[in-house]
Amino acid sequence: MVVKKKQAKAKMGITHKVREEKEEENEGGLDLDDAFSDDEDVEYAESKPKKKKAVDEEELEEELDKIEEKMNGKNEEESNHQVKASKPMSKVKKGDKVTIDGKQYEVDSHYCLIDHGSTKEMAVEMFDAKADKDYQLRYFDDQVEGTLELYELQEILYIKKHFVKISW
Repeated sequence: MVVKKKQAKAKMGITHKVREEKEEENEGGLDLDDAFSDDEDVEYAESKPKKKKAVDEEELEEELDKIEEKMNGKNEEESNHQVKASKPMSKVKKGDKVTIDGKQYEVDSHYCLIDHGSTKEMAVEMFDAKADKDYQLRYFDDQVEGTLELYELQEILYIKKHFVKISW
C-alpha cells in the first residue's frame, strides 16, 4: 500500500519537492534534540574505572631519603651540629639573622608546625635574599639542638640539606 502511494506521488512530482524542502532544512545539521531523539532504548556501556597506580608510602619515603642522601652526601648518623645560640631558639623571631655554615639567612616567620601533645614540632622559615631561595629550619621544642634539621625549598618540595655549624 505504501509503495503505491509513493508511486502515485512520484508521478505527480510531489516527492521531489518534499526532498528539496527536507534537504534545505537539514543543511545546517541536526540540533541536539533531533540528533539524540531516538536513543531512549540504547544502553551505553559503563565507563571503565581509571587505573590508579598504587604508591606505597614507605617506598616513597625511602626514595626521598635516597635523594636527600645523594644531595647531602652524608648519612643521618653523621649529622652532629655545632650550635652557638645567643638566645633560646623559641625567642628567634622575624627579622633575626641565622648563620648556617657561614651563610647568613633572615628569619621570615617562626611557628608551630605540628603539636604532638607532649612536644611541638616547630619551623623557622628563612630566606637568602642574595640567592632568592627559601629555607626551613625544623626542630622539636623539647630537644632543640639534637633535632635541628635544615630544608631547602625546591619548586614545591622541601629537600633536607646537611649542615655543620649553626648560630643565631
